[in-house]
Amino acid sequence: MRVHELAKSLKLSSKELLEKLAGLGVEAKTHMSRLDEETVARIKGKPTPTAKPVARPRPSAKKAEVSAPVSKPLAPPPAEKPLREKPKEETVSAVAAVAAPIRIDLPISVGALASRLNLKVAEVIKSLMDLGVFANVNQLLSEEVVFRLSRQLGIPVEKAPEPGTEKKLSWTPAEEGESEFAKTRSPVVTLMGHVDHGKTSLLDAIRKTNVAAKEAGRITQHIGAYVVDLPGKGHVTFLDTPGHEAFTAMRARGANVTDVVVLVVAADDGVMPQTIEAMDHAREAGVPIVVAINKCDLPQANPQRVMVQLQKLELVSEEWGGKTIFCKVSAKTGEGIDNLLEMLLLGAEILELKANPDLSAEGTVIESRLTKGSGPVATVIVQRGTLRVGDVVIAGPYYGRVRALQNDRRKGIREAGPSYAAEVHGLSGVPEAGEIFRVVEDEKTARRIAEKRLFEIEERRKHRGTKRVSLEQLHEKIKEGKVKELKLIIKADVQGSVEALTQSLERLSTEAVRLHVIHGGVGGPNESDVMLAAASDAVIIGFHVKGEPRASQVSEEEGVDIRFYDIIYEAVEDVQKAMEGLLEPSYHEVVEGRAEVRQVFRSSKAGTVGGAVVSKGKVSRVSKVRLIRNQTVVFEGKLASLKRFKDDVREVAEGYEFGFVLEGSSDIQERDTLEAYGLEKDPSPKLK
Repeated sequence: MRVHELAKSLKLSSKELLEKLAGLGVEAKTHMSRLDEETVARIKGKPTPTAKPVARPRPSAKKAEVSAPVSKPLAPPPAEKPLREKPKEETVSAVAAVAAPIRIDLPISVGALASRLNLKVAEVIKSLMDLGVFANVNQLLSEEVVFRLSRQLGIPVEKAPEPGTEKKLSWTPAEEGESEFAKTRSPVVTLMGHVDHGKTSLLDAIRKTNVAAKEAGRITQHIGAYVVDLPGKGHVTFLDTPGHEAFTAMRARGANVTDVVVLVVAADDGVMPQTIEAMDHAREAGVPIVVAINKCDLPQANPQRVMVQLQKLELVSEEWGGKTIFCKVSAKTGEGIDNLLEMLLLGAEILELKANPDLSAEGTVIESRLTKGSGPVATVIVQRGTLRVGDVVIAGPYYGRVRALQNDRRKGIREAGPSYAAEVHGLSGVPEAGEIFRVVEDEKTARRIAEKRLFEIEERRKHRGTKRVSLEQLHEKIKEGKVKELKLIIKADVQGSVEALTQSLERLSTEAVRLHVIHGGVGGPNESDVMLAAASDAVIIGFHVKGEPRASQVSEEEGVDIRFYDIIYEAVEDVQKAMEGLLEPSYHEVVEGRAEVRQVFRSSKAGTVGGAVVSKGKVSRVSKVRLIRNQTVVFEGKLASLKRFKDDVREVAEGYEFGFVLEGSSDIQERDTLEAYGLEKDPSPKLK
């Protein structure tokens, strides 16, 4: 019994009882301290279980029978019978519990565990607190905590077998093709390219609707999935994405739903940076590319120039002896659209796309949102099987029974087969894009899987994901045969540096491992680069640049290794040492603070003085600093002076203004970013 429970039964305060216990020499620190039976008996003034036989001897049954006619036998005290019988009951229940452990689905919430153990929720929470686990009634408990609690309570439990439906989508097109029930399915096509090159307008012309007019600024703000029926030829499902970032974010979560990528390039604008990025993302996914040269109706259109530019990027037209299909189209006039659709269907025939429509539905979530009238709504692509109204589905940590299905025109449908896009109503939450959905037997099974996935998500958040391939681990993985190819992403201050680094690094390829630069570009690493690295298990190399703050955050969450260098041979040397297992322990940067330069002053004594305000963290006089302009590092070194008004200070906190002078440089401009940082030794084990 706990102190506060005993105090309540004695009509005392916990403080008074603690004082009384201290007088008896009993160690009890707080009102939650536990007291054994002997101590409770002493406080209540009752005999202890060990003293019971001595204090109140019992007459034998034989003696009682003889004396019965002479006098009435003494009735046993009311408290004595339970004291004699209770241990027997506990012994019986303990034996029964040992004989039949309670089977429990893991992970399990505190409330569900209390129900399975036939205990009050408060008792379970108290026992968890004794173990140092503070949980509420809805919190999920891990297998380790449940078994520790089981040992403390003396109630044996065992883990229930895993539900048979908890598995990843593992089928391949070949497996579908070998099945006698597999049928030809339509292609799923993703439109990608540079902003404002007409991706949504082209899809608008194909669908003969006006999707772009609904978007803010006529730029796609979300992922849309649209089914276009072609009379007598089947249908094509189009994905219109806000960019290659969304395409790669889905791949990073394990979803590769696209069969063909249409790379849209404007005939008047030509190849742009996002065009190259989209092409690199599609190539890394291993998806065939069809080029659509849009805006061919404009007077300044020059399709030949686009074809030459893409040829330099190894996308050669069939007209010029290559393997890439090029289509000249105009979203405004409709020119060439029929030819584009025919080429897509032809490409689908070559790919021999097949799926079995008679299986339980499985596929990928393309987008999801929360609506006022319908609650959570998810747009999905069915990849095999047929999804029907009334099916129980699970997507990530959310599940539910399908209340309604709608097509891309918001019309209700009864079912959706392979390669069809549909909106699903009835899920318990909003799943992330790229989550795998599947139909399960019943809601009980779905709930078990959802609880397990939710628990795994919480655990991943605590431990911030698993580290992907890094230069430190490279040699070990090569020896274990886990790495045959090291993929790199190179970001530098100028294109010449990108090309020089690419050539220097790819020369390091050996028979054991091949180095392959999957993407290179000008500017600091951004979120798109990190997502591509996460999806491809690549390492990012930065040269004379600094990454965006958001990119650093995402790289930590995704476990992507980013390296920054100022000298080319140092980058090449590090990669070579990593391959040979000689890379020494490295240090990672810890950004202490950032400040924005608001004004620049000229002083005859100090030289160029920057006036700035700390936007995040703090800026210290002893910190190393770098000056960043348009994501390019223009200075790296120390501060010669740090002042608040006319006073020298050691550091300036967030939100305060200050003046500074760089040591050995006067190149300070308004809107520059001053970043203060330190170096910490990487705690993970390194190769010597």
